[in-house]
Amino acid sequence: MQLIYFDENKYSASSPYFIIGGILLPDEQLSELELTLMRIQYNFFGKNILSKETELHGIDLFQGKNNFRNRALFERIQLLENISRFLIKYSIPIRLVKIDVKKYKEKITFPFSEYNFGLKLILKKFCDYLSKINDIGIVFGDYEKDEVTQSIIDFSSASVLSLPDNGFRDHDGHIQTALDFSPDGKTLLSFGRTSERLKDTIYFTHSHHSRFLQIADLVVYLAGRFENNKTWEKWHDLEGKRIWENLKAKLDVAIENWS
Repeated sequence: MQLIYFDENKYSASSPYFIIGGILLPDEQLSELELTLMRIQYNFFGKNILSKETELHGIDLFQGKNNFRNRALFERIQLLENISRFLIKYSIPIRLVKIDVKKYKEKITFPFSEYNFGLKLILKKFCDYLSKINDIGIVFGDYEKDEVTQSIIDFSSASVLSLPDNGFRDHDGHIQTALDFSPDGKTLLSFGRTSERLKDTIYFTHSHHSRFLQIADLVVYLAGRFENNKTWEKWHDLEGKRIWENLKAKLDVAIENWS
């Protein structure tokens, strides 16, 4: 079984791309994976308890805020480097969906929220990976009060969201249909993928209660910061870009772009 941890960034006018995604972990490796993360956490914070005071949060790490206040820049980049080495050592796959929110909402007459739409797409990508390795999975997400109830309803329902034939296309130019999943793993449309490999429900918890959710947060933050064709000049941005490109080069990283 794969345990799947996902997070998302916050869309804003200054950050036009909504990114949702995360990591997939084999259950038989969880103890070793968590022990390694505990060591990384202890080396940086001097303690490895799960609390807000030891949370690895991407934006805070880069901006030197909250848990990372008064920590030297090179220490913070080294922490990020250690996390990337962790991901590479254990060959942890990464799945992401990137949505240009403005363009998406311009193309769809009655668009779902970017979170709701992105969740449907990322669940499909998780299913694709599970089918490829012939396994099942359980999904864990960062607790977002306004989104949790609808997300669970969508996951367990058999309803279908259909896009018009002259509407939204993927990055390859193909007409796409975003689907809700049904309990029996079937959909009503020809573009559908089965959800039978995702079991039970989506479990939501606060990210400071899960080291693996924190890693998903870091991955999403790196993608949000460096998958935008900006030109970087500051040392920590150049290092962050290098780390992200190295992850993409050495891991199974799949990013679905919607614009």
